[in-house]
Amino acid sequence: MMTNRGFTLIEILLAMAIFSLIGLASYSVLSTVLDSDRLSSEQFEAFEKLQRTMLYLERDLLQAVPRSVRIEGQGNDIVFSGGEDQLQSDADGMAFVRGGWHNPQLMLPRSRLQAVGYRLRDGKLERLHHNYPDNVIGHEPEIRVLLERVEDLQLQFATAPINNDRDSNTWSNSYTATELPMAVAVELTTEDFGMIRREFLLTGKGGTNAITQ
Repeated sequence: MMTNRGFTLIEILLAMAIFSLIGLASYSVLSTVLDSDRLSSEQFEAFEKLQRTMLYLERDLLQAVPRSVRIEGQGNDIVFSGGEDQLQSDADGMAFVRGGWHNPQLMLPRSRLQAVGYRLRDGKLERLHHNYPDNVIGHEPEIRVLLERVEDLQLQFATAPINNDRDSNTWSNSYTATELPMAVAVELTTEDFGMIRREFLLTGKGGTNAITQ
């Protein structure tokens, strides 16, 4: 007559070791999947912020208007200024006036014009704007951080028709004038995506007359 034999201690220890290895392998795979998902989510979020930043730049620059602003209460003919140290930027910066600022049925006590600026401060790309093109002395602009982990901001300005040669005399590293440039090139260097360059066409020379609103 056959009798049932239980597991020996060695067999139990061997089974426990096998299950432990399977558990460690499963945890390693799960951890890798979770880390990959987290990195993908972070990269996607960073890419969304970059796209949003480019949309801000495009919207503002394409609606730039040749309208000067009063500086510290004094008259001024400059309608666009850009280059190094503008707006206390750690790199390049620029300031101008844009139109098309949404004001439904003129319900808000302001015009459709908006004085805007861009600068790099402490690794952050900032957009500055005033509620009115001509602000009172001492009024501080509203500041919105568009993008973080930014290493550099370089701007170039074209006053003649541009071509594909970035090293030609078409582009200038600074621009201060009583009319808009024909184009603005924005080079952003970020920790996530490296250097990205976008070129935006503006009204430029020979455009509309200065806006006095």
